[in-house]
Amino acid sequence: MTITPAPAFAPLELASPAGADWAANGGDYGQTRYSSLKEVTKRNVRHLRPAWHIRFGGSGVGSKYKGEGTPLVYQGVMYTVTGADDVFAIDAKTGAKKWTYRAHLNQQIKTVCCGWTNRGVALGDGKVYLGQLNGKLVALDQQTGRIVWSTQVARYQQGYTITNAPLYYNGLVYTGVSGGEFGIRGRLTAFSAKTGKEVWRFYTIPGPGQIGHSTWPANNNAWKHGGAPVWQTPAVDPKLGLLYFSTGNAAPDLFAAQRAGDNLFSASIIAIDAKTGKYRWHFQEVHHDIWDYDATSPVLLFDVSVKGRMRQALAETGKTGWVYILDRKTGKPLIGIDERPVPQAPSQKTAATQPFPRGDATVPQSVPAAAFRQFAQQLPKGTKLVDDGRIFTPFNPGASILATPSSLGGTNWWPMSFNPNTGNLYVCGFNQPQLFAGGKSAAYEAGQSYEGSTFAPQGAPTGTFTAIRAATNRIAWQQHFSDSCYSGSTSTAGNIVFVGRNKGQLQAYNATNGKLAWSFQTGAGANNTASVFSLDGKEVVAFYAAGSALGGSPHGDDVWLFGLDGKLGPAAAPSSGSAQAHTGEQKPTKAKAPAGASTVNVGATEFHFTLSATTVHKGTVTFKVTNKGGITHNLRINNQQTPNIDPGSTATLKVTFAKAGNYPYLCTIPGHAEAGMKGVLKVT
Repeated sequence: MTITPAPAFAPLELASPAGADWAANGGDYGQTRYSSLKEVTKRNVRHLRPAWHIRFGGSGVGSKYKGEGTPLVYQGVMYTVTGADDVFAIDAKTGAKKWTYRAHLNQQIKTVCCGWTNRGVALGDGKVYLGQLNGKLVALDQQTGRIVWSTQVARYQQGYTITNAPLYYNGLVYTGVSGGEFGIRGRLTAFSAKTGKEVWRFYTIPGPGQIGHSTWPANNNAWKHGGAPVWQTPAVDPKLGLLYFSTGNAAPDLFAAQRAGDNLFSASIIAIDAKTGKYRWHFQEVHHDIWDYDATSPVLLFDVSVKGRMRQALAETGKTGWVYILDRKTGKPLIGIDERPVPQAPSQKTAATQPFPRGDATVPQSVPAAAFRQFAQQLPKGTKLVDDGRIFTPFNPGASILATPSSLGGTNWWPMSFNPNTGNLYVCGFNQPQLFAGGKSAAYEAGQSYEGSTFAPQGAPTGTFTAIRAATNRIAWQQHFSDSCYSGSTSTAGNIVFVGRNKGQLQAYNATNGKLAWSFQTGAGANNTASVFSLDGKEVVAFYAAGSALGGSPHGDDVWLFGLDGKLGPAAAPSSGSAQAHTGEQKPTKAKAPAGASTVNVGATEFHFTLSATTVHKGTVTFKVTNKGGITHNLRINNQQTPNIDPGSTATLKVTFAKAGNYPYLCTIPGHAEAGMKGVLKVT
């Protein structure tokens, strides 16, 4: 099969819902993740079976990787990218590989937050575009996979990486940068699709004289390292000529004393002119964020009737657990978002009010007393449940609080979908209380972690999968999962909504009532988003299952194509332990040692600690921490912390325990504690 190059799509060409092809990351320029195909329905979806199943032979399967790249399909060829930034062109009819691009990333890159990932590629003008963790934007020849041009967007040595899928639109390629945890200055940049040359740049942290700069201190340069990364692919409205995207946390993340003000445009939705990058409007979801409640899920454009009037809408679902629904012309709330007073921590210079959308949150926003009692013994001695652990509970340096949602959300990176037939948005939710510990930020140093404190999720996470009525922001139906909901959703005109599960199942639910209609074992954590298109006039579903370092799900490299006439069966259910180690690495176990040990040897791997003693006496204890893994780790306990430890290196930390009790320990590098690098040391 020959590869047909994608045209230089006209502005309106990909504005309609996806059909025969899935040529944009979200299916269309509005990022709706909705297919107009309706052959697969709630009645026959149970007959969906694989037509083929392939593996990539080891790309992106180590425990540091995540499989989040949505497959694109154009004219019968699929383009898929792994967490190692390797791209594969695949014959969608047979699963045969047409060509392979290997990124050959430097495995010593230390500035990647939350697992190595790539959320997809873009197509247009005969090229495949991808961003890389080394800060490069690359254009590949669509027919051969050879590099046409490569542009260094920013340097990873200074904390900048690229994890979002680029957007191709009207001759330009747009990409953001990640790295809020390393004190970057966020930006969205447009490049010529033909040459790779920069056309314009929009900074998400405004400089002197720019709109929003007054929300940063005038007496320091905090804005130069203010964060606000762009984790996701922008959406575009060709008729309005506007480009929309959401932003990440301000930096330093959890210690905000040196960045007084609302800190625009962090944790915000922004609209800019698609041709020029000129600012048009913004809406900030969290003012002066100290909880890592950033807007990491992509925005979505749709039309909806609100109170009898058809409106051009935009929605984004935040880590707060709320869906923010705005008028995409003006940025004003469509349903209502109220500014309400919130508790204060003067040492953090917290904002007096926060936005509270009218409607329903998709996850709990307070900690039940019964849940607190279940894990209270794992918390630092004296930790109390303050204000019922509600959202926006502040914390001071030297103190800690428990609150929910956690820094994982709510809704994290994964995208929601919109179905115009049901009028519903379909949202995955993550539910887990978290210990927020106040600290102080070290001085900014390029390429070094710049967070200011620590956080430690408590108890086992659970999940919700929710249909939100877009006209009211109220729950239409909701499924409750015993584990986290850690996947994007895709809905179809056949009244089906697809979502993945951590234990490997790709599932289909009735889009109207939420009843489970189909479930299939893919063999690896299904932490991705399905693509729906047609082959020879028949509706098919593509899915790449590879697991997630941050989600702690089993790893793999499984690509599936499903159809109603498929013949293959499911994969074997993956072992839950396969998410926890590299190939050939045994899962560490806690060794016993005398209770009076004054030296504790600590082995750090992805993503575990092994301690030579889990009980010690009061007094000074020396921790010798050896990084036996392949990426940087550290250890924090009793408000003291090692520096970041490179693979193969050892650091020593002396800690004095004045009182008996349970002392939590963790790796503070973003995502590592959530993936399993945490525990409790008992001091007698």
